[in-house]
Amino acid sequence: MSGSPSQETAADPRPLKGEPLSLDLLNTRWNDQGVRQDLLETVAGLAVWLRSVGLAERVAADQQALDVLREVRDALWSLVEGDEDSAEARAVLNRTLGHGRLRRSLGPDGPESVVETDPPGQLPAWLAAADYLRLLENDPTRIRRCAHPDCVLYFYDVSKNGLRRWCSMASCGNRAKASRHYQRQRQSGGGGS
Repeated sequence: MSGSPSQETAADPRPLKGEPLSLDLLNTRWNDQGVRQDLLETVAGLAVWLRSVGLAERVAADQQALDVLREVRDALWSLVEGDEDSAEARAVLNRTLGHGRLRRSLGPDGPESVVETDPPGQLPAWLAAADYLRLLENDPTRIRRCAHPDCVLYFYDVSKNGLRRWCSMASCGNRAKASRHYQRQRQSGGGGS
């Protein structure tokens, strides 16, 4: 077995998982009761993330892969936070994309595509950068930050009407509703002690 048992069995602690890969990478940083958390602080955290996104069998969790992934995450953060003209962030994504290619072939069941990167540890960063380009091509207005002021999570709004506001209705949405209810109660004098 490759890694310590804690790396292989640790649960993904993030509150929002399963977004498109580029946003899932951004969501490796989150707030937990006012304390900033970062899953990618350590190689062990990288191992958890790779397993969570289905890349653990293809990429070794090592310092080189972690460094490249954090660099791409910072570039993506800069871009989604509104610094679209950031030449440095674009350069990071373009440099990362330069380390890989999509190899097309005809397999026994039809066309196949395989991403190859050099070095292999570039794969998660390359996939995240390519995914961000795909989201921009599909509809960049659907890339959203959670509307809760204390939340730093991102999601891709796939709702029919495009009006999703919260990373999760169960957490941030309910907190906002409870806060509005509390404010209405205070304003109407209905708040008890």
